Amino acid sequence: MQWSITRRASKPVSIIPLVLFQLPIKRVGLTDFTFSRYLVPALCGYQGVSVFMDADMLVLDDIHKLKEFVKDDCAVSVRKSIHKFEWASLMVFNNSLCKKLTADYINDESNTPQNFDWAESIGDIPQKFNYCVGYDEPTEPASIVHYTAGIPHFPETRDCDYAKEWWNEYESMIGNVSWLEMMGDSVHAKMVINNLNKRKELWQSRTTAT
Repeated sequence: MQWSITRRASKPVSIIPLVLFQLPIKRVGLTDFTFSRYLVPALCGYQGVSVFMDADMLVLDDIHKLKEFVKDDCAVSVRKSIHKFEWASLMVFNNSLCKKLTADYINDESNTPQNFDWAESIGDIPQKFNYCVGYDEPTEPASIVHYTAGIPHFPETRDCDYAKEWWNEYESMIGNVSWLEMMGDSVHAKMVINNLNKRKELWQSRTTAT
């Protein structure tokens, strides 16, 4: 997901993984990270705009377009046209209006953050910005694809909608030019070439001895 965001973002964007052992969230739900997502506004000091996204998403558009759905009177914006348990899979926070989301509030088992009762008002995000593979009908090209049943890397979901786009992104992420193209003109190239020559000489001497 990170690669798909950075390569299409029109402006710099800060991407911070939520690493559980680094966070003051001990409460677990359906998964270990169910509740950590609600800490995002606090991690931003309740300033500006922040976005939480599930890890099984592919961004095919400029991530900054999500700012269009930030409303002055809405604490958070989500895609409301899907089952409510999926609302929290992508949240655009208006951080200053989310001060109720403290670590203590989230950890308190008497609270249910996924009900969004901490938000006085909730904005709506179009389907194309949280397109759920296998559940949604493709009415227009998706900007953010959500592989809810599993990314195409799994054999079971290899042929799902937007599988081709996922694999193209994967190949783009791991692709690279040759060492010669990347480093051939570098000041460091001589060291590597000398090491290669030494290895070549050693190999040739062993072959000759045989």
